[in-house]
Amino acid sequence: MALPQEKIYTIEDIYALPEGQRAELINGQIYNMAPPNTNHQRISFALARKISDYIDQKKGICEVFPAPFAVFLNADDITYVEPDISVICDKDKLDDKGCNGAPDWIIEIISPSTERMDYGIKLFKYRSAGVREYWIVNPRTRIVNVFDFEFEKESLQYSFDDHVPACIYKDLSICISDLVKIE
Repeated sequence: MALPQEKIYTIEDIYALPEGQRAELINGQIYNMAPPNTNHQRISFALARKISDYIDQKKGICEVFPAPFAVFLNADDITYVEPDISVICDKDKLDDKGCNGAPDWIIEIISPSTERMDYGIKLFKYRSAGVREYWIVNPRTRIVNVFDFEFEKESLQYSFDDHVPACIYKDLSICISDLVKIE
């Protein structure tokens, strides 16, 4: 007797969700997203603003997109993510629906409901899709994990009080404690 097959969801199913319900789709599985808390939003806004200001100051071509922003990582219809912050330098990847392909830099801010996904499944997906740099920002532990996929360097770990160097911008470092006070 055959085992029952798990349903494989598609991007069409994501777009069919009720208005206001957020979810991500990874390898055909839907992962519902809880609303972010206040500290999460403080950190997300401060980081997006800092990176955007840096790009503007340098007259760079990259753009910063805070969530909710659709990222279609692969050329398929079974993976759709909404990173907290996406930095995209290739304008050809952008259309009216979002980013088609890997952003250059992704930042995920840990929530209790996303911790396993951000440190596990998304880490693998982002690396294999061609993301150049991935930060995992954990407000609870006040730790930032930096993954430099472009140069295959080991993950580095920083505290919120450290000046965390960006990998794709050699002259940008960010001290989260200087940007936002976590309550």
